[in-house]
Amino acid sequence: MNKTQKNAWFSLAIFSFSIALAGYNFYCEFVVKKLPDSFLSRHWSVLAFLVIFIPAMILLRKKQSPAEVDSDEQDVLIRKKALVASYTSVWILFIISILILWLAIGPGGTIAVWLFPFIILEVFFIAMIIFSIAILVQYGRESKGEKS
Repeated sequence: MNKTQKNAWFSLAIFSFSIALAGYNFYCEFVVKKLPDSFLSRHWSVLAFLVIFIPAMILLRKKQSPAEVDSDEQDVLIRKKALVASYTSVWILFIISILILWLAIGPGGTIAVWLFPFIILEVFFIAMIIFSIAILVQYGRESKGEKS
């Protein structure tokens, strides 16, 4: 497994974990409408994220051997194709989110401005997941003898 694949697996795990934590926090705050009492119970998700993120970043930066190259032409091509898939998904996700808001609120309704950064953040998370999956799918095709 090369560095690009390791980074893709790591991104997939971190952004999936982030979406799960954001969904849980949204549920607690807006559905149950009960805020935690202590600082630790309010910010446990941030602490859990940092406990996982920091050691993983240190381990990903370490090379397996001094002869290991950072990337080659195939890695660059795979990342470019994955970037196109991710970029396309951003526009599709923004269109879907606007349609969902329009259907939920109606054409004459209003939406709070503070909600837009959350929408952008979740679209970014999903786009990064799509980027990681596109990389892993292309490497998976390569190992089975198919052309990507």
